[in-house]
Amino acid sequence: MANHADEYMKALKCYQDKNYEKAYKIIEDEAKKDNKSAQYLLGKMFENGEGVKKDTSKAMYWYKKAASKYAYLEKEREVPKKENFLGRIKKQFTYTSEQKAENFLYSKLDIETPEVKFEVMEYLENSFGLRPYNTNYFAPFSYSTDKYPRHFSAYNEHNIPENLLPYKKYENHLEAEYQLSFQKILTYNLLGWNEYINFAYTQQSWWKIYDESSPFRETNYTPELFMVLPTPDYIDDEFNLKALKFGYRHQSNGREGYASRSWNRLFLATLWQWDSLFMRVEGWYRIPEDKKSEDFYNGTNPNASGDDNPDIVDYIGYGEIELNYLYGKQQFHLLLRNNLDFNDNKGAVQFDYMVPFLNSSNVFWYAKIFNGYGESLIDYDRSVTKISIGFAFSKGLF
Repeated sequence: MANHADEYMKALKCYQDKNYEKAYKIIEDEAKKDNKSAQYLLGKMFENGEGVKKDTSKAMYWYKKAASKYAYLEKEREVPKKENFLGRIKKQFTYTSEQKAENFLYSKLDIETPEVKFEVMEYLENSFGLRPYNTNYFAPFSYSTDKYPRHFSAYNEHNIPENLLPYKKYENHLEAEYQLSFQKILTYNLLGWNEYINFAYTQQSWWKIYDESSPFRETNYTPELFMVLPTPDYIDDEFNLKALKFGYRHQSNGREGYASRSWNRLFLATLWQWDSLFMRVEGWYRIPEDKKSEDFYNGTNPNASGDDNPDIVDYIGYGEIELNYLYGKQQFHLLLRNNLDFNDNKGAVQFDYMVPFLNSSNVFWYAKIFNGYGESLIDYDRSVTKISIGFAFSKGLF
């Protein structure tokens, strides 16, 4: 089985290298075996004449097969009565477990627009164990309307020595920023619910490349462990609710003393899709931590243990809404957060836009506008307005 799956991966590589004739036979065989990835790909090959003669009717046939979830899902959702929990554990260590997870994921997405279908397929098919999670990007030009303050590990804002006061703020409004984000499916259908258990990691950095000595202003590290539970067909068909997602998320900046920031959350998200529009609605519960001692707050003990940022939810809130809209090969992204405190209202709005760079399939022009609190952990309690321009190397959907 593993060798057979490896052959299919080689066929995908041939397809990506535009060696269509070599890839065609294996992709066709897989499509006939109800591999949703292969069915989408075969439809694309017939529509574009990639390694085969253009045939619109065959293209539509394979698109329809790929979009038709019922025959496939009934087989996948039916856990054999004789199969016990130990048997499902053994399946997690086979190569085909991940391939089945990919196929099930394809079957959950209902897309009518062919151009958008290609975009979603390319996002999903280029996963060799690791898949992009949040958007991966590099923005060499990121301009903030105000200069950022420096945060010192040994001193809080009330006891900065006089000789450091001239360095209280960074020199320029301009910096670079980047984000690396990936996820890995750890298990699929372990509990018999067609669920995924995933690990994800996101690292976001802000680099004062235009300042003298070019220091990194801040880096945030965010590992996550979560389960994605697809909804039953009747809920999917009626409400377009694709899945529930819940898990644990840690976020910190890896610094010490008064510059340290960290928090831990349990979160629950609902994942929705209406053709080209994808929506995530997420709420979270912050895991409480002990308060630091008074000598920390009066500036005499930077290494006191306890909560680095006890008021973070006052600024970031208890949840967020994320929208992604695919318009052809363009992607529009909107993120909304609010603390829902009408007496002291705080929140954030972020808008992103991506369009292919010179017709590339995996490099995009990237632009982002951010306004509000929580742009980075170090300045979670400071309102920031900035615009960033650069390149993205993957798209995030949910």
